[in-house]
Amino acid sequence: MNRRGELDVIVVGAGIAGSAMALALVRDGLDVALIEVRPPPAWKVEDEVDARVVALAADAVALFEDLGVWADVLAARASPYRRMRVWDALAPGQLEFDSADRGEAALGWIVENRLLQHVLWRALCKAVDDGKSLRLLCPAEVSTVENEADGVVVGLADGARLRSRLLVAADGANSPIRQQLGIGTRDRDYRQRAIVAHVGTERAHEATAWQRFQPGGPLAFLPLADGRCSIVWSLQNDEATRLLALDDAAFCSELGCALDFRLGAITTTTPRLAFPLRMRLAERYVAGRCVLLGDAAHAVHPLAGQGLNLGLRDVRNLREQVQRARSRNSDHGAAHVLRPYERERRSENTLAANSFSLIETSFGADSSVVAGLRGLALGVANRITPLKRLLGDAAAGRL
Repeated sequence: MNRRGELDVIVVGAGIAGSAMALALVRDGLDVALIEVRPPPAWKVEDEVDARVVALAADAVALFEDLGVWADVLAARASPYRRMRVWDALAPGQLEFDSADRGEAALGWIVENRLLQHVLWRALCKAVDDGKSLRLLCPAEVSTVENEADGVVVGLADGARLRSRLLVAADGANSPIRQQLGIGTRDRDYRQRAIVAHVGTERAHEATAWQRFQPGGPLAFLPLADGRCSIVWSLQNDEATRLLALDDAAFCSELGCALDFRLGAITTTTPRLAFPLRMRLAERYVAGRCVLLGDAAHAVHPLAGQGLNLGLRDVRNLREQVQRARSRNSDHGAAHVLRPYERERRSENTLAANSFSLIETSFGADSSVVAGLRGLALGVANRITPLKRLLGDAAAGRL
């Protein structure tokens, strides 16, 4: 801290995006406090694979490499996917990506949420042990936020008060900080739930991410390191309720049909979980010296697996804005520093969220005419090399 006892940055929320933000700022030499209600759940290699997994794009992996945690992820458990296959249940046409066509080892990586949180939390604790300029306040809860002209004051539930130049709210889709700041959201309830589970398949997954669009919602099979696949099946609420009530054998049978038996029969399944699908976009990302990050700013449909990748791009952009300001001896919490972050990230995140919604709506329609156009679009995109590369770059975070 400086002579006034003022921190450079307070980060609220130790999810993946918030933890990555705090660790990045500490590595850049800032005085940081990270506030979290509860520590992340422990991860152990002998545990069952976490039901929630993410498909990390290349730029997300690059961020974790820079933070010094990616080697720990690889040493624990992660699965590369080298190919991607996307097709429509109602029409011919398929879009295919292969890392070999790009001269790369993988298109991305499938990693457990809980593992990422565990590795980041361990790195944060090590930073504290090594005497870095980081305060981990956990368990702790923010009760008040007061914007001032030259700082922001955070009051904790235990009566403690902290002051910093900047507050980063990374406290989730239902962000209490966002609500305290009076920032509204634009919401859409898809009236769907995503069923997630890990399944065994008759044939090998071939290090391939499979996605089939069906009336009612997309189905994704993501390759796991142990040879199984993690599924994310988006369905209308009533259909999700029906499938959740099936016994394992009946569910596996319907799941195999839904993937058109591309991997043969579904042989096993873990207990199924389901969560509601909603879009939530913050109307602003900045209020005074407070800025929203990750799910606090945007929650999107999971069909493209881009939710966390978007949040980690928030981290990268905000880090760059803060670095640039400090290199000029400028106030890193001032409006002229935060507005470019808001403009750039809100634009990309809104475009992505609306694009996912459009894809979900158009591919969920069961009209034969619409289905024919969808299949034609996939086939054309697969044959036009520049367009296909552009789509691949977008998915991999290279744009």
